[in-house]
Amino acid sequence: MLRYRWSVFGVLMTALVVAAVAWGESKPAASGSGKRPGTQSDVELVERLLATRHDYQVALEELRKHYVAAGDVERARNAEEELRQYHRINKQAYNMDLEMLPPTLQAANNVPEANELYRRAMTYKDKGWNSDYIDNQRRAEILLQQLLTSYPQCDKIGDAAFQLGDIYESKACKQYLRAALYYERCFQWKSHLGHEARIRAAHLYDKQLLDRTKAKQLYTDVTTHDTDTKRIEEAKKRLAELSSRK
Repeated sequence: MLRYRWSVFGVLMTALVVAAVAWGESKPAASGSGKRPGTQSDVELVERLLATRHDYQVALEELRKHYVAAGDVERARNAEEELRQYHRINKQAYNMDLEMLPPTLQAANNVPEANELYRRAMTYKDKGWNSDYIDNQRRAEILLQQLLTSYPQCDKIGDAAFQLGDIYESKACKQYLRAALYYERCFQWKSHLGHEARIRAAHLYDKQLLDRTKAKQLYTDVTTHDTDTKRIEEAKKRLAELSSRK
């Protein structure tokens, strides 16, 4: 069962990397995507990295299949373990313009296949302990990214963005800019989770990314868009604290 689950995991990861490369080659730059100012374009380098990751994974999968077919149990196990460790690596995005779908998407259509991907992702997300937890977060990430890539007009894209933000913020990743950008997509795509996503994005810009200008903008938006008294009061309190600083 474990071998089967990791085989499926590998197929999903391959599909995600291929999609990311293809998306980066075809899409325009996303507005406000979080690229760091003052740096030369890294598009070609990041695309090469994505392709290299893909090739490395495929080579390991093919090597494992070769050893299984040859009856070489020990080396098949070694290839499987190396593949497992590859999936557990916390892979950075580096250039979010190569990943983020535009904020103008309309989450309009009910798509059963997208619903199933979301359901499967949530059976993994936040489950388990230690390495099992890391593995399950990666599985959930892959399924949610597959949903966004395959069904960008479905009505689950905002919910998927929220869950990806939560994964990237979690201890499995700690990729705070990536998390904040997905939280922003959540409310931009009109998810019912958007109010929670907005204040969580504000927290990240405030506490982790130290972009207090962006944080103040989002806290202000909480006070004008939200209806939850607790979130509104929290946002007002933090705005006052930030405004009192010289």
